[in-house]
Amino acid sequence: MELGVMLEQLLSGFASSLGIFLWTIVLAIPFGFVVCFGRMSKIKIISLIVKIYIDIMRGTPLMLQLLVWYFGPYYIFGATLSQQYRFIAIVLGFVFNYAAYFAEIYRSGIQSMSIGQYEAAKLLGYSRQQTFMKIILPQVIKRVLPAMTNEVITLVKDTSLAYAIAYSELFAITKQIAAAQTSFMPFIIAAIFYFVFNYIVSAIMNLIEKKLGYYQ
Repeated sequence: MELGVMLEQLLSGFASSLGIFLWTIVLAIPFGFVVCFGRMSKIKIISLIVKIYIDIMRGTPLMLQLLVWYFGPYYIFGATLSQQYRFIAIVLGFVFNYAAYFAEIYRSGIQSMSIGQYEAAKLLGYSRQQTFMKIILPQVIKRVLPAMTNEVITLVKDTSLAYAIAYSELFAITKQIAAAQTSFMPFIIAAIFYFVFNYIVSAIMNLIEKKLGYYQ
């Protein structure tokens, strides 16, 4: 196989991996806040349910969760699985998994804020919502950004787990080409793709962290 053809196929796989990454980021980051507030809820039953959900997501392999999301509807409800649902199952698996991790990161950042800031805001006439949005949240974002960066970088590499349900992302296509051509070159090229992707993501996250440096 010519190098140009190989690169074209790997780029197609990379586009699929990028799609998984972007959908996960767009959905898991805000959903993580919902999970975080549920975990911090003063209603014990809600807090308990959310805690169990987080424990399950963090305590079981993501690959296993992807298999459950994809094959679950068939084995439980007898539903017919379509090719389109394959991608939906992947996104659901990643979003619910990473939202649990993001939620715990958010919770640690919120709980690290001193009670004095809440009291000072109350004396200044801020409502609880205004206090959180204008005073607490900007500082929390700054504090949790390094941990978020680590999770986002891990997400880039975890997109390769989609091959478990036969989705043609970068890693799956790399294995197919390498097996067909009995060549190690596809793995080297894929490694470069992942490295460059991670480098770009890390640079963007570092830039955001510097922009928020005025909270120091």
